[in-house]
Amino acid sequence: MLLEMKHITKEYGTLRANDDVDLSLREGEILAVVGENGAGKSTLMKILYGLEKPTEGDIYINGELQKFRSPHDAMAKKIGMVQQHFMLLQPCTVAENIVYGHEPKKSGIFFDRKRAAAITKELCEKYGLSIDPSLIVSNCPVGLQQRVEILKVLYQDASIIIFDEPSAVLTPQEVGELLKTIKKLASMGKSIIIITHKLSEVMEVADRVMVMRQGKRIKEMAKSETSIEELSFLMVGRHIVERKIPPQETTGTVLDVQDLVLSGSDKKNILDHFSIHVDAGEIVGIAGVSGNGQSELIECITGLTQITSGDILICGKTIVGKTVGERRTAGCACIPEDRYLWGCAKQATLTETSIMAHQREPAISRYGILNTKGIQKFTSGLLERYDVRSGGLSQKTGELSGGNLQKMIVAREIELNSNLLIAAEPTRGVDIGAMEFIHSRLLDKRAKGDAVLLISSELTEIMTLSDRIYVIYDGKVAGEFRKQDATEESLGILMMGGESNEPKAV
Repeated sequence: MLLEMKHITKEYGTLRANDDVDLSLREGEILAVVGENGAGKSTLMKILYGLEKPTEGDIYINGELQKFRSPHDAMAKKIGMVQQHFMLLQPCTVAENIVYGHEPKKSGIFFDRKRAAAITKELCEKYGLSIDPSLIVSNCPVGLQQRVEILKVLYQDASIIIFDEPSAVLTPQEVGELLKTIKKLASMGKSIIIITHKLSEVMEVADRVMVMRQGKRIKEMAKSETSIEELSFLMVGRHIVERKIPPQETTGTVLDVQDLVLSGSDKKNILDHFSIHVDAGEIVGIAGVSGNGQSELIECITGLTQITSGDILICGKTIVGKTVGERRTAGCACIPEDRYLWGCAKQATLTETSIMAHQREPAISRYGILNTKGIQKFTSGLLERYDVRSGGLSQKTGELSGGNLQKMIVAREIELNSNLLIAAEPTRGVDIGAMEFIHSRLLDKRAKGDAVLLISSELTEIMTLSDRIYVIYDGKVAGEFRKQDATEESLGILMMGGESNEPKAV
């Protein structure tokens, strides 16, 4: 056996994140580790990679006991990790990032850039991962940045590679390429551990599956001996029931984006005469490959970016020129696409994060003085109603698991009870149980007669929830579909800049 983790226990105070967990990995094998947010998957991998020390338990590589005090110790034993949030030097080139820490030298002193570029090309050819070594990382789309992370690990000659939620930030097209890469690496003798919430990916690439729940190993089986239905049941402890979405009448326009133009620095329009509307009582989806103007559209509506021309109205009143706070007061709430960058302050407590945008409500403050008891009651209610699992109200927000933080942000924004909710990547990086819960809350908002603008790179999510769908390409509306007219093929063609002959909504 290449790798064995035996009786791993990790405690944080009274919280037992890992509870007597065993894990094994063979050479050339792909092992998927699945479970709910907070099940202990990432903690287990951090222990393997030397980022955390176990409270109890041992790690063996080829039968030899290991003591990892840091990632350097793990890397010395040929363990590499591609993390969910990339650890790249954004102003540097692809080649400079890949060789960082083990740079080739000229005359034993100077950094050899030509050799670094040559090394990168050799790696690309060997593993079939094409990328230009001279590209600046900050100019690379997310899919290419992840490729750089993988090449970094391969340059370090890792034989065991951990992928932590590798598809959480990728488009459907990029996910397909990633899964091909993982299978190719395994065929070349690399041993892979993949942590993911997406069970379809597990069924496509894994050889074995280990299910965790509440810090414990629940079951382990060959992929051929299980199914998505069984895995989802084992993960959450109940059967996931697909909610039926009945049609309903809309009652007037809530969001009206009219002929919106946002100019770029190179004189090319990022948003080019962009017009959409969202009515009360409907969910409208924006489908598109990342980087076609979705992020800028959110920023224009929420007030983070000032538009060049056009108009944006909420309930018939323009919000152009209004501040972010004034737009929230006008009825605009937003689940941001990046929960860490836009959705919270990592060092803030859960109570502080929960009242963001609620701070002027009578139960929260009076005459500018915060009501501590009111805040604690409000936060406790959010955590309970939205099943956010935490270590207490004073816990730092950044210490929550990704899925629990996402549920908290969803709770905070929905509880604003606004006429309009912008839901940007609302289920990115969450497990199947949390996804079902978040979808249910969005549908509840629709049922109340509010408007939801859904922006997601998950095409299945767009097609499942949306009453109407706009396709965005190169900053323009490439097409508009009713739910019943939209197909994955017709949307995909427009998302890639092609033309579709499918019927479009009038």
